Amino acid sequence: MSTVETNGITLHYTDIGAGRPVVLIHGWPLSGASWSEQFPALIDGGYRAIAYDRRGFGASDKPADGYDYDTMADDLAGLLDALDLHDVTLVGFSMGGGEVARYLGRHGSARIRSAVFAAAVPPFLLTTDDNPEGGLSEEAVEGMIAGVTADRDGFLDAFTTDFFSVAGELVVTAEQREAALELEKPALDAALAGCIDAFGRTDFRADLASITVPTLVIHGDSDATVPVEVSGDRTAATVSGAEKVIIEKAPHGLNVSHAEAFNAALLDFLAR
Repeated sequence: MSTVETNGITLHYTDIGAGRPVVLIHGWPLSGASWSEQFPALIDGGYRAIAYDRRGFGASDKPADGYDYDTMADDLAGLLDALDLHDVTLVGFSMGGGEVARYLGRHGSARIRSAVFAAAVPPFLLTTDDNPEGGLSEEAVEGMIAGVTADRDGFLDAFTTDFFSVAGELVVTAEQREAALELEKPALDAALAGCIDAFGRTDFRADLASITVPTLVIHGDSDATVPVEVSGDRTAATVSGAEKVIIEKAPHGLNVSHAEAFNAALLDFLAR
């Protein structure tokens, strides 16, 4: 892994391949290594694949604060600036889709060619009076924060099982689930709780409405963690001209469970 100084912290990242850059932004509570199923496909497709560990996760610095989307989008901006990347496709999985939306809303698209929201949390998960379609109540957000704070290992074990399950049945191997749990171990406690607050309560509707670059939404129709009707369908309807690919019988962690279909949709989009 390489490192870059950005926004007052050090981010660790993997940079493999040559060609047009594809920057991969991981989900909660994982790290950049969670894109391992995508690296070979992107490299073989002639792309430069870059995946970084979000602040507080993986090998990156673990400050006590900064787990809000403005700060995390600024971290991403610093990475793109430091590597002087242009014509970039941003691919955000789950909470990583929030960085994609907030980066574009906050920093614009001068460096960006296109965007991909994969099982991503936008447009707005919290159920409010003006967002009745949200998938998370205030009590549910508080419950998640309390759960990961009181019993981190137990909470993450159950969460990771649901992450890779359809109708209560695990659809990845036991080894793949265990690998994900290993990626979660370095995460700072404050980062785990702070990011739940961020992805559970941040409104990305204005960010999505401002997007002008070509956009792909990929989602599993059996995602119980971030249901497609709460997120993917609404994101595709909000971003002008967005394309939507629904993968059948796919859970939240579809980039692992349905890697072949996921990679095919991603490469098809990149090739245009």
